[in-house]
Amino acid sequence: MTEEKTGMEVAVVSGLSGAGRSTAAKCLEDLGWFVVDNLPPELISTMVELGARSSDAITRVAVVMDVRSRAFTEDLGAVIKDLDARGYKPRVLFLEATDEVLVRRFEQVRRGHPLQGEGRLSDGIAAERSLLAKLRAEADLVLDTTGLSVHQLRAKIEDAFGTEASTRTRVTVLSFGYKYGLPMDADLVMDCRFLPNPFWIPELRDFNGTAEEVRNYVLGQEGAEEFLGNYQRLLRLVGTGYQREGKRYLTLAMGCTGGKHRSVVLAEELARRLSEEEGLTVKTVHRDLGRE
Repeated sequence: MTEEKTGMEVAVVSGLSGAGRSTAAKCLEDLGWFVVDNLPPELISTMVELGARSSDAITRVAVVMDVRSRAFTEDLGAVIKDLDARGYKPRVLFLEATDEVLVRRFEQVRRGHPLQGEGRLSDGIAAERSLLAKLRAEADLVLDTTGLSVHQLRAKIEDAFGTEASTRTRVTVLSFGYKYGLPMDADLVMDCRFLPNPFWIPELRDFNGTAEEVRNYVLGQEGAEEFLGNYQRLLRLVGTGYQREGKRYLTLAMGCTGGKHRSVVLAEELARRLSEEEGLTVKTVHRDLGRE
């Protein structure tokens, strides 16, 4: 009886061409898996062993396999058994779809099936389905992507292979100064210049938005609390939609004239409030602080 090795998870992703392997691979990468596409079967065990010796640098390895590999079914089956015997307990994900949908997907991208040769698309699909029948029967999870959108497929893979930490939305609250230009990577931009500028208060001018004096001044202004409360409620609505669409990274930009006072205060306060929300990992970045 084998003993399962701790610290290393192994997944094998396979299935019919056109059923969504590329989407699955990208999703696993976003979940923190080390993904290798179409590695020769005889090298899989070696790669997993190297990952296991990487001092926890690699703890989750996913290998995406298809029929482009020679001796695919025989070699892959042997590799899975070998990994199981070594205690890695690989999980096999198999993706499939109906012939009609697979034909339509191939026609949309104007590519031939890897097994059709001189025949039709349907011939290649039938040959591949037959070739993979044994692997499908032994898979731990079979996903039929016939009626799934890309986002729905991602959600199913996240449910099966994600952890609580890996499925959290990563939010960056970025402060900036308009005089230095808009941040190119912002998803949402809010203008903080509706609040009085501490720059014009002599005793606050030399401080920045991380100082308690500036924070108290900005948050004490009329409209500051109402703005933060309303914006947080809006972000709950937007964030829920982003999660449904599979978006896991969100950059919220808060701008003032120089990126020193108002935007820094509101970015810090918004980040503090968002960090109390479930399912979010939040950090702040002050792009232009110190540039003046």
